[in-house]
Amino acid sequence: MQRRILIIDDHDDLASALEEVFTHTGHYVDVVEDRRSAIAVENIENYDLVITDLDVDNRPSEAANGDVPACLPDPHLPYECEHIKAFKICAANFRRDDFDEDELKDLVATILDYKIRFVDSEERVHDLLESIEFELPSALSLMHIVLEYLMKRVEKLGVVSPERSNLFIALDEAFVNAVKHGNKFNAHKLVRVAASVSATEARFTIEDEGEGFDVNNIPDPLDPENLFKTSGRGVLFIYNIMDEVVYNERGNRLTMVKRSESTDFAES
Repeated sequence: MQRRILIIDDHDDLASALEEVFTHTGHYVDVVEDRRSAIAVENIENYDLVITDLDVDNRPSEAANGDVPACLPDPHLPYECEHIKAFKICAANFRRDDFDEDELKDLVATILDYKIRFVDSEERVHDLLESIEFELPSALSLMHIVLEYLMKRVEKLGVVSPERSNLFIALDEAFVNAVKHGNKFNAHKLVRVAASVSATEARFTIEDEGEGFDVNNIPDPLDPENLFKTSGRGVLFIYNIMDEVVYNERGNRLTMVKRSESTDFAES
């Protein structure tokens, strides 16, 4: 199936390579070079996939009126760092009448493979804040690809060492909960994953479109009466692994913070 893909790339880090590979496989690709041009694109919701790779100045801009397509990164991030590397894959409008999970998985995997190999060098993101976002249909195979990518980013920026950290387990639990318990594997519902990664910490937000839950009502997995119940164990893992854990009131959005191992060592 031919897909409509929009690539927004201000330094041609990804655009030319991805345009070539996706056009070669039969997809229709448009490329714009900056955020202003992307905002001017008419009917952006008609694209199955929007990929942005931008350097963002964290200051007021022409988008201050809030009239910005949801598939573009937020230019007003609440961080002190002025210079942000913003990367986003948005498949919110991916046509899902005959949803082919493998098709979208291959598209996302190709994008992230090119990003890791040609863009995400340690030198290029030194002293920057990376803002990474995904809006994807509920599918565990997609979440696995996202998880692997995020782990490579936090490792490269020195937040954690995979050999000594259980961050993978915490993120995996959060992603599975969003797809399985939140959206109940409904591919017409989205999972939104946002990560801000610097040398000092990684902050993750996972939001589903489910009904939510009250985290206080989860059975205590440490209670002997719940010894053989699996419910609640994932949430317990998350609280034990992450440095900060916050659920919103509805219970469908989880924010987690993992601080750099070097920062924790210095503070201790």
